[in-house]
Amino acid sequence: MWNPSELSWSRWAQCSLMHEGLWLAIGLGVLGLLVGSFLNVVIARVPQGKSIVMPASSCPRCGAQLLSRDNIPVLSWLLLRGRCRSCREPIAVRYPLVEAGNAVLWLTLCWWAIQEPGRTSLLPLLLILSSAGLALAMIDIEHHRLPDAIVLPLYPVTAIGLLLCQLIDSQGHWPSAVVGAMIWALVIGGLWLLTAGRGMGRGDAKLAPVLGAVTGWMGVAIAGIGLMTAFALGAIAGLVLILAGRRGRQSRLAFGPFMLIGTLFAVLFGQVVWDLYSHAIGL
Repeated sequence: MWNPSELSWSRWAQCSLMHEGLWLAIGLGVLGLLVGSFLNVVIARVPQGKSIVMPASSCPRCGAQLLSRDNIPVLSWLLLRGRCRSCREPIAVRYPLVEAGNAVLWLTLCWWAIQEPGRTSLLPLLLILSSAGLALAMIDIEHHRLPDAIVLPLYPVTAIGLLLCQLIDSQGHWPSAVVGAMIWALVIGGLWLLTAGRGMGRGDAKLAPVLGAVTGWMGVAIAGIGLMTAFALGAIAGLVLILAGRRGRQSRLAFGPFMLIGTLFAVLFGQVVWDLYSHAIGL
């Protein structure tokens, strides 16, 4: 028999979860903007071997130290109309884009995590990896390398993050994570060795096991989807650039961003893709 009290309780619980999810999204959005502002420092200084802590942020052209009110993510750039307060030279649009982009990444991962109960334990690790990945992608596009200063710390961070996932969920997926790491390492690392660094960079080979482990934690098939997506996107981008006359057939294309995008795609949509594929072939 229909019970009005049960319906009221269900609706209250649903509203409560939506309310908590909204506040979580707002908090992560604001924090994502702040972290994005810090990522701009990382992107500018790490390739040059400079400290990311000192000195304080300054205009790269005139050297004037930025005021506190000029360090508000996105908003300061808009209020200053994209120019330095001191010398009035243009400030690259990359800065607000990185800040906003990191916030969007965090909000997207937050949305993904609250869709199913078991996903939230993986969220902190994914937030760290997404921000590190954004910095690595920007550096790789500009300098064609993935600095060890960012890549190598991701190994212990990933191990600790997955261990916390196991403690929270009371179950581990270490076998599939190890297999995922091995698949990515063998494919990317193998291409690096076989081509003597021409087809794949050493930084790509170092980053691959981390991405493989994280996607593999969600399933070996998810790790495979992430890797295939990376190669598909890289091939499409290379073909487009060749046809547009921007690159020759022997020109190198930064592959790190495609690895990172493939990982993000696998996390967000890998299970959906695998379910559709399994249904299509009758598994």
